[in-house]
Order: sequence, then structure tokens, then C-alpha cells
Amino acid sequence: MSEKGTALITGASEGIGYELTKLFAKDGYDLVLLARNEKKLNEIAEDMSNVHRVGVKVIPKDLARPDAPDEIYSALSREGIEITVLVNNAGYLVYGPFAEHDLSEELDMLQVLVTAPTKLTGLFVQDMLRRNDGKVLNVGSIGSFAPGPLTAVYCASKAYILSFSLALANELRGSNVTVTTVCPGATRTQFASRGKAEKVLGNRIVTMSAEKVAGIAYKALMNKKGHAVTGIHNKAITASGRMVPLSFQAMVSKFFMS
Repeated sequence: MSEKGTALITGASEGIGYELTKLFAKDGYDLVLLARNEKKLNEIAEDMSNVHRVGVKVIPKDLARPDAPDEIYSALSREGIEITVLVNNAGYLVYGPFAEHDLSEELDMLQVLVTAPTKLTGLFVQDMLRRNDGKVLNVGSIGSFAPGPLTAVYCASKAYILSFSLALANELRGSNVTVTTVCPGATRTQFASRGKAEKVLGNRIVTMSAEKVAGIAYKALMNKKGHAVTGIHNKAITASGRMVPLSFQAMVSKFFMS
């Protein structure tokens, strides 16, 4: 085991998760990489191992399956792998009017964005507290701060993540276990195109690279910050939102997501 410990990163095969993988490996952490694409994970694992000389374990898993978190925890426990840093990054977007969607799509997304990270955090934080050492990084969104028409369930799930994370961080004060939430805005990844939202205004005007978002997230995590909003423009958006009614925020969100 590395002196730094082991980081478990969900959604590690691309985007922000992949960029975080590189940062943890460069810093000397062993890795547990989780995503659905086993081939891509194995390629990343080989690269990280060869370049940074860290240990890498690959777990191909679909977090939309309710039993996935327990399977992950049990598999790592059997192998004696202790998780020093948990990164709940996996996610995707269902875009469009809620009433027009197949409800199962929204429920699967909630499983990935809410239930799985909550369960993984609950399982691994108990071990971190026993060792009095550990970090959790949860990926929220600027959508954590306002209702999001056309992304109603997604933004609601990210609001949950931010609220849950800040509350848990407060509960853990006095221990050496910290919880950080990073809240990015539009980011240049396959996220928007996969959700069929690449043409909406908010994803065309101001975007940030996944590499830059990951760098901000990593720095905030290591500095034990409660949360970090990425970019001056996103900070301005979230700050201004606190000064206007939620109904008006919903109108503005719909404009940028149309």
C-alpha cells in the first residue's frame, strides 16, 4: 500500500473522474477505479501504473444497480484494501421536461447520483472514523444551488449532495475525516452530449475544461474545504442566486437550459 493510501474514484473512465485519477496517481496514491467501461478502465490502469508506479485495481460496476455499493465495499474488504479517499464522481444527465421522460430513467439517475454516493459514503466513512483518517470528495454542481427546469431531477439530486455533504462535514468536525463538495458549471466533457443537452445555451457560452475543474476539486479536498464552486463566473451565478426568489432562479435556469 502506498504511504499516501488508496483513492476510490467512481466514474473514473472519462471527464472529471479521469482527470482526478491522474492527480491522485501523480501524488502517489494507489487507486481503485470504478466505471462501467472495463476496457477503458484497464487502459487507464495500465497507464497510471506505468507512469506513476502506483497500484491500481479496476472495478467495472454499474452504480444504477442498488446492490453495487455493497458489492464494492465487500470486494475491497475481502482483499484488505482500505480506502483513504472516496471520490463520488459518477453521474449523468437526463435532459428535458420531466413529464415526458420514462420515469425509470429518472429513478436510475437518482440511484447513481443520490443513493449510491450516500451508501458508499456511509460504508467507507465508518472505516475512516475507526482509523481517524480519511477524505470524501463529492461532486455537486452549480445546479446544487437552484431549481433547474428541464433538468429537474438532476439539479434536485445535486442539491441533496451539497446539503448532505455540508451537514456530514459538520458532524465530523473534531475528527480527522473531512468532506468536500466541488460544484462545477458547464464542463467540456461528454456529459452534455450524452444527456442530449449539448446545444442548450448554458453549455455553449462559458465552459471549463475537466482538467481545470479536477485541479480545483483536488486543491479544495487537500485543503479540507467544505465546498468549492469552480470559476469566477460560476461563483457569481451562485452568489447572485441567493439574493433573488427561488421562482425567479427557476426562470433564469430554464432560459439557460433551453
